[in-house]
Amino acid sequence: MNGIRFQVLAACCAISFLLVTPGTMTAQNIVVDTTPSHVLNTFSPPLALGAAIDRLRTGSPDKLLTGDTLKTILDAGWGTVTYRQNTELMVEAWHWNPRGKWSNAGKQEGYFVGDAEPTNEEIHSSWAYPLPHRGFSRGDGNGWSRLTDGDLSSYWKSNPYLTKAFTGEDDSLHPQWVMIDLGEKVPVNAIRIAWAEPYAKHYAIQFWTGELEPFYDGTTKGTWQTFPLGAVTDGKGGTVTHKLVSWMIPVRYLRIWMTESSNTCDDHGSSDIRNCVGYAIRELYVGALSPDGTFNDYVTHFPSRNQTVTWPSSVDPWHAASMLDESRGDQVGFDFFFHCGVTRGLPTMVPIAMLYATPEDAANEIAYLYQRHYPISYVEMGEEADGQHMLPEDYAALYLQFATAIHKLVPKAKLGGPPFEGTFDDVEVWPDANGKVSWIGRFVDYLKAHGHLDDFAFFSFEHYPYQDRPSYSWADLYPEPDYVKHIVQVWKDNGVPSNIPFFMTEGNIGGGAPPSTVKSALWLADYVGSMMGAGAGATYYFHYMPSPDHPSGFLYVDKDYKVIGYTPQYLATQVIAKEWVLPQDELHHQFPVSSDVTDAAGTLMVTAYALQRPDGQWSVMLVNRDQSNDHAVRVNFGAAEGKQVRHFAGKVDRITFGSNEYVWHEEGTLGHADPDGPPSKSTVDGGNVLFQIPKASITVLRGKIG
Repeated sequence: MNGIRFQVLAACCAISFLLVTPGTMTAQNIVVDTTPSHVLNTFSPPLALGAAIDRLRTGSPDKLLTGDTLKTILDAGWGTVTYRQNTELMVEAWHWNPRGKWSNAGKQEGYFVGDAEPTNEEIHSSWAYPLPHRGFSRGDGNGWSRLTDGDLSSYWKSNPYLTKAFTGEDDSLHPQWVMIDLGEKVPVNAIRIAWAEPYAKHYAIQFWTGELEPFYDGTTKGTWQTFPLGAVTDGKGGTVTHKLVSWMIPVRYLRIWMTESSNTCDDHGSSDIRNCVGYAIRELYVGALSPDGTFNDYVTHFPSRNQTVTWPSSVDPWHAASMLDESRGDQVGFDFFFHCGVTRGLPTMVPIAMLYATPEDAANEIAYLYQRHYPISYVEMGEEADGQHMLPEDYAALYLQFATAIHKLVPKAKLGGPPFEGTFDDVEVWPDANGKVSWIGRFVDYLKAHGHLDDFAFFSFEHYPYQDRPSYSWADLYPEPDYVKHIVQVWKDNGVPSNIPFFMTEGNIGGGAPPSTVKSALWLADYVGSMMGAGAGATYYFHYMPSPDHPSGFLYVDKDYKVIGYTPQYLATQVIAKEWVLPQDELHHQFPVSSDVTDAAGTLMVTAYALQRPDGQWSVMLVNRDQSNDHAVRVNFGAAEGKQVRHFAGKVDRITFGSNEYVWHEEGTLGHADPDGPPSKSTVDGGNVLFQIPKASITVLRGKIG
């Protein structure tokens, strides 16, 4: 950023304001409701406006979290951080502490538990181990399912912590399942299952009746129907071929629903009960069985993502030391993380691995952090269980075991989750016996029924409104405030307890916002204002750590991670976190705002978010989503309890970032921005006047009111 450029831009903005006087443009109104009882939220900016840090490319933490690069990252203004737990999305076991013990110490394999006791040695890096009993063909990373890999020596196995030995409940209350996707509807009449140990004694082979996939869009638009000959009550294991129907049925999705285990031990031996509970399958085959007994298999068996797709209910976290793969990224060692300065010394939300870990390991992690006296705000339990299609009762069963183990060592730890993937509506799952489909509702019901609702101290979710859409446009910006308002109300309506805080722990626009426009910046301002106005305890920006391979991220960096430019979201963050709010640990009060700035179609063009700050100033952030037009607005502080309308009085600070401060220049397939900030600043007179809000911009007006 250039100081001379800053002065020129500031002068231009001051001139543009002076040109706008009553009568020059059609006035439109921003009305702030200052009624004390109408306050929307009260928060401390350093604790409520934060950013998320995920697993980083191997070798990059020492470049990103030190020196001038870290200083530039912090200069944007985000406060607290949440440490994301990426290994669960990769279906890996996370060794948060490289020091620890294996359940089978002699062979360095089994279930690993990190040491809880700190030493003089710093945990600088932490790594992940791909799980050998994986059943997912999709998800993050490059892993594949063992159910259709063509290798009879490999197998999928369900999570032992979801069996009676650990839940204390009958296994039929936590059915385990595998689903196979044939890619399109094909006529089938048979399935062949190569069981491993332990196998299912009671199971049902089912097909999906809906036209849409059984997850997400199609969850409640079909049912799982057992094939006429698909119920098995005396399974014996081995490789068995089931004729499912005496004719052919066109199906795409099949499911094996398992409710009773043989409880026989797998390849890892009988010395550990975890090897002897649950279900395991070596390979799946689906197709047509001819009258002469010939089986025609429609499944593609291959040890890569080219295989026929499968999904399981859970995965056994068994693994071995030999499976370590440091090339998959560094979760960043906790000691390095807390010492490097990225947390600013503020309380940090930390995760535990839960879907593919052990309660003892998670408890030791939290005990370690508390013994190090690191400031911990909350503990997030697992990562995106809904995205991995885990049923809420299974997640809840794990949650109780892990919560009990953690609270045994650290009674004051505040636990919560799940966190949900970004979604616009309630996460729905296949109906339970009562027909209930709400994921969060059934999770809360399980905790209540087991007397553990007090272990649920907060609710968390992610927010990516434009992830993986087929097309994008500037108009994507317009629905964002309503998206936020809607989804927060959905969570409340479906069971999130009213007495616990909620957090958006990872989010960004998700797509359709190239670095050539300020679209992502406007979205960010609208999102933060909306989410905090909806009552969030905190919101965490994702893509905080820049990458040479991600040019539209938070900063432009070269291959050595040196900062070479500023992105729209970085500059927007400076306006939000350093100008709209007072960047101090003091309470701010957010009040409702209405706007009548619309286009001919009635679409709201200027949104606004108002704060009463602890320094006595009122701060109004206005987002002009109109790509082509400036708007002149009058800011009124609404009459409360019979008092008259008030306005800004005296001098008003005016800070703007938008399309005038960030201009993109194409260069082949890439390009660069010039100018690339900074936000322009000026001082203007208050009163019953019009403020010009430039096109495609974020503007903060800040001052005292009369």
